[in-house]
Amino acid sequence: MGGAAGEAMRAGVVAVFLAVAVSGAAAGALPRFAEAPEYRNGEGCPAAAAGVCDPGLVHIAMTLDAHYLRGSMAAVYSLLKHASCPESIFFHFLALEAGAAAGEEPDPELLRRAVAASFPSLRFEIYPFCAEAVAGLISASVRAALEAPLNYARNHLADLLPRCVPRAIYLDSDVLAADDVRRLWETRLPAAAVVAAPEYCHANFSRYFTPAFWPDPGLGARVFAGRRRPPCYFNTGVMVIDLRRWRAGNYRQRIERWMEIQKEKRIYELGSLPPFLLVFAGEVEAVDHRWNQHGLGGDNVHGSCRPLHDGPVSLMHWSGKGKPWDRLDAGRPCPLDHTWKSYDLYIPSDGAASPASGPALAASLFSCCCHRRYELAAAHGGLCTGW
Repeated sequence: MGGAAGEAMRAGVVAVFLAVAVSGAAAGALPRFAEAPEYRNGEGCPAAAAGVCDPGLVHIAMTLDAHYLRGSMAAVYSLLKHASCPESIFFHFLALEAGAAAGEEPDPELLRRAVAASFPSLRFEIYPFCAEAVAGLISASVRAALEAPLNYARNHLADLLPRCVPRAIYLDSDVLAADDVRRLWETRLPAAAVVAAPEYCHANFSRYFTPAFWPDPGLGARVFAGRRRPPCYFNTGVMVIDLRRWRAGNYRQRIERWMEIQKEKRIYELGSLPPFLLVFAGEVEAVDHRWNQHGLGGDNVHGSCRPLHDGPVSLMHWSGKGKPWDRLDAGRPCPLDHTWKSYDLYIPSDGAASPASGPALAASLFSCCCHRRYELAAAHGGLCTGW
């Protein structure tokens, strides 16, 4: 698998982009995190990259706020652990600039110190993101968290990332990798595709829009006519994006046009997802479902427990209202939340270190996750069962 075994599965370097905001309560003092284990490259890994424009880099983008910093740390840890060349990973952090959201100006230096303390060998940089660029376009959603400006930062990736970056993998911060992310990076994007993602064509696509959308003569099925395939739902928490094609096609402007129409007609309820569906559904290049075992956070209202879907697992995604760190802190974790906790670097105020500081459980768990279906139950002590 990754650097833990000291084996290089393929040559290459991974660069991960995170967007980080700190709200008023967290702007002065970030939570404390333990230092993660350090993983080394195996044989066959490339020499150190010359910089962000190095053609061997794999770029990953993520967005989060102060509440998601804990999730981000766990996600980064899992990406490092399962990367074939973990020492070649490069992180770029995007921080909300002054006046963003409803809190004080975030201090990028505090974020830098927090990341460097947990990952001393990590190469990364921090860049600002202007919340005002999207604030006037955001509509009320079914859940307040879906209205956060950084949920829309992915629309601006092609503008924010250096022009030399050809593509990026976008990942939500409530994910855990169980496989080498380079395999996802190697997804082929044919000339007609800008985005690749797991599609879920069994889902009821019509429910992602309001009843007023479908009978409207200028909207409805007419929007999706002439596309490569019938439109299907895809989760925007895991996407491979060709940034050069995105720029050439002005896709940020296309998404923002639908956000403007939403202000006029109220055609959807789910935050930043529907504009992506309106622009890309039917044009997405399909990716194996193993790369987004999503929905582990339950629905957008109750956040109830959900099991994994059938099939292999390369990435788990706690999309939905329920986040593993919140449920663990509340003493009401779902069975799979114990998997996430194996990567939790958070140090509570009482000073007790997370089990992630000694990740023997994670090593044994994920040795089988990439290839076999499993369910994790607390009663089994975190072992893989059910294959």
